[in-house]
Amino acid sequence: MADRTIAVTVVYAEADRHVVRRLELPPGSTVIQAVDASGIAAVLPDNAIDGRRLGIFAHRVQPDRVVREGDRIEILQPLLLDPMEARRRRAR
Repeated sequence: MADRTIAVTVVYAEADRHVVRRLELPPGSTVIQAVDASGIAAVLPDNAIDGRRLGIFAHRVQPDRVVREGDRIEILQPLLLDPMEARRRRAR
């Protein structure tokens, strides 16, 4: 029987650039395993990958969450401005 794999995408985005890696993983792989397997860390700034700032389709997840077919794993950026403060500034 052929080994089955799942396809996922690992994404990192900044204001002026984005990096997208598509890869196939064995079933049962975790988010952090997918990030490691993508090799994306080699082209990112130091400390860009933080296990507390990972998401799937814009929802924060734990690094040990098992990925599913078609998941888009996002390496999230820290917020530059609190959303409440941004709303206050716009209201003024």
